[in-house]
Amino acid sequence: MRILLIEDDAVLGEAVRDYVAGLGHAVDWMQTLDDGRTASGTVDYDLVLLDLRLPDGSGLSLLKDLRRAGAVTPVIILTAHDQISDRIEGLNSGADDYLVKPFNLGELGARMLAVARRYAGAAVPVLEAGPLTIQLADRRVLREGTPVDLSSREWAVLARLAARPDAIVSKGQIEEALYAFGSEIESNTVEVYVSRLRKKLGKDCVETLRGIGYRLGR
Repeated sequence: MRILLIEDDAVLGEAVRDYVAGLGHAVDWMQTLDDGRTASGTVDYDLVLLDLRLPDGSGLSLLKDLRRAGAVTPVIILTAHDQISDRIEGLNSGADDYLVKPFNLGELGARMLAVARRYAGAAVPVLEAGPLTIQLADRRVLREGTPVDLSSREWAVLARLAARPDAIVSKGQIEEALYAFGSEIESNTVEVYVSRLRKKLGKDCVETLRGIGYRLGR
């Protein structure tokens, strides 16, 4: 997924960024409300991790603005506010989940996946596609029952396709899943990783719809 992290604490922000990136996601880390607002208006993110107490304002104002604008991007609040009233306000303002600091990074990862599954309409994180079994929760794929090792970026491409198995995913959407701000994007990067997936998983694992995008093989 392409994830926006808005967190002003340098130590926590770095820990969350590194952990989430280690799960194979692309992370853009912003440390102010203004930068977070700019980023959210520039990129179509799959998930936002939002601190409430930022140096230039409350993260709730950004959340409310996103929802007023009709944005459905899932948002998980990360905050030291542990009052029930604060949690209620955050959830009523459009947050999808709430974690109180300090929190376990493993729990954060599990909540991220649960929220993403709800938005993808996939309550069970296992997908069967021909000879493939894609286990989204464990980030594993099996071909005819045999595990196949994928790199983080190969998995990012496969997971983006598996999140919407019947939909066409554009090249740009796959690029967003692969890279965070500042990362170099080559014109043929998506084609390279699709080719690698076909070599490992079978030539029919990804369909190419020329001029439109890609779709998980039927």
